[in-house]
Amino acid sequence: MKTLKILFGVVLALIAVLVIAYGYYGGFTKVQFQPVEQGGEILVYREFVGDYQQSGVKMDEVYSSLLNDYKVETQRGFGIYYDNPEKVETSKLRSELGCILENSDSSKIPVLEKSFKVKTCPKGNYLVAEFPFKGSVSIILGIMKVYPALSQYMEENGYSDQVPVMEIYDTPNKKIIYRADALQK
Repeated sequence: MKTLKILFGVVLALIAVLVIAYGYYGGFTKVQFQPVEQGGEILVYREFVGDYQQSGVKMDEVYSSLLNDYKVETQRGFGIYYDNPEKVETSKLRSELGCILENSDSSKIPVLEKSFKVKTCPKGNYLVAEFPFKGSVSIILGIMKVYPALSQYMEENGYSDQVPVMEIYDTPNKKIIYRADALQK
């Protein structure tokens, strides 16, 4: 009987830890999209075709190269995802992955353009939602919660579901910003 009580206590403790971790990484965050004017960031990136699961590795490669080869420190990474992985073969998924350049580093653009693609994200109205960023678990939970909420919002409001989605990993502010083009109907 004592063993059963100990086992029950361990199971309850495990459940409590899982619930706390789920909440810490954003699992209880309510996702709400709203039209917001954003954009204007300078994006330094590489194009990638293939499994979106490789995005983190590819972003890290850009970050490391910027830091080590060009002495450019960035604090926000991004990915622009052009294809719906439920509709496009994994090996054909298109994305742009990299870092957001701070304005103080904009003088380095000519040198960076020799190794990377560089563009300015257009200013405009986007559907925007935020999710806590506290590590890779937050990214996974964000994907599981944000994309269904985005699909529902777009369907309910008559937006095309064939728009690229940008994810901005804002490390200093500990949030992921999800941005979809709100003007395409």
